[in-house]
Amino acid sequence: MNGISKWILQATNFLKPILLKLFPNELLRKIKGRMIADSFGKLEKMELIPYQAGHYRQGINVIGNIKAETGLGQSCRLVASALEQTGEPMNIYQYTQLGTQKTGDRSWEDKINDTLPYDINLIHINPHELGITYLQMDKSAWDFRYNIAFWLWELEEFPDEWTPCFHCLDEIWAPSEFICRAIRKKTSLPVHCMPYHVEAVIHKESGREDFGLPADRFLFLMMYDHSSIMERKNPLGVLKAFKQAFDCENSQVGLVIKINNPTKEDDEKIKAILEGYTNIYLIKETLDRDAINSLTKCVDVVVSLHRAEGFGLVLAEAMLLGTPTIATNWSSNTEFMNAEVGCMVDYRLVTIEKDMPPFRAGNRWADPDLEQAAEYMVKLYQDPRFYRELAEKAKRHATETLSMERAAACMGRRLKEIREELKKR
Repeated sequence: MNGISKWILQATNFLKPILLKLFPNELLRKIKGRMIADSFGKLEKMELIPYQAGHYRQGINVIGNIKAETGLGQSCRLVASALEQTGEPMNIYQYTQLGTQKTGDRSWEDKINDTLPYDINLIHINPHELGITYLQMDKSAWDFRYNIAFWLWELEEFPDEWTPCFHCLDEIWAPSEFICRAIRKKTSLPVHCMPYHVEAVIHKESGREDFGLPADRFLFLMMYDHSSIMERKNPLGVLKAFKQAFDCENSQVGLVIKINNPTKEDDEKIKAILEGYTNIYLIKETLDRDAINSLTKCVDVVVSLHRAEGFGLVLAEAMLLGTPTIATNWSSNTEFMNAEVGCMVDYRLVTIEKDMPPFRAGNRWADPDLEQAAEYMVKLYQDPRFYRELAEKAKRHATETLSMERAAACMGRRLKEIREELKKR
């Protein structure tokens, strides 16, 4: 990519908060979509030099937005922490994607380096951004190395328009078999499931008063980021289920909605459903990990009536913190959840009727049963014994299933296999 094009991309990223105030978000999404499509066309024409033993030192360069205060940022941090446990030399290269993500997480600050000294790249950047990434960074970043992508995806079908990414990769990792199955349909490259280890550490705990929440109400929490697509995260479904469960005069319960990067359209949709309710609490500011974990711990129940999940970190963290969960019984979260450890909501698969990039019309996702979700809300509120037993089982299950030992061992085994394979080249 020439210098002018790089400057345009960087300027677009810097100016996006201003552009959001001047132009509709839908228009900016379309512009970004065109930039991504153009980058894929150029990506297919790139000729990378294959891996060459000895050209770089043995080790792993983790490339991703490890500072991002988002689910993707937390995913990158979890992957890096598991890799660190394998004993492989590791370097972190901070890559900031196009968008409005805040990059205030400093937990890996001392490991970040602007060089790429090692022979394996682990690229923690989702495919729709990968074309732009390859073009922003110098071609030498990919030459002579073994390039692994770590991807999250939420639907059964991997988009055809993303397949040019395979041209510049040697293999793909993903944190669930649900994602791996979708990717394997479209490539002959190795695709391996590398489950997360999940942690929910609180160094400085905050209480309800710190979030402006009442101490004497039974609180349900749902969290989403606008960049994760409102229709997929389905906060409106949670609102509707809550309204079915409790009338607006019930002063004993409340619903907390934590939103990152909300838009005017988000606010209008939520307010339209909430008319008459005074027990709904909106938290719009970006919170650090301590605050997020504290919020998850200090409420009574976490609810995710998602239509599709690439993993479900919010649910996993809630389980570890002993907060019961209500969740759609479909997609990646079902690999660490079941009816013994969570209130799993039935669903029917429905066809997506219109494009909502990156989700295309014609694909399927879940339509959760809101009446059943409402029944679970009431049961958790009214049945302390059921509540307590569910919380205990979930914490025990998540601690065993999502352990560091399991995640690091899985990565370590695959890296050993890769090293053996590379010796034969």
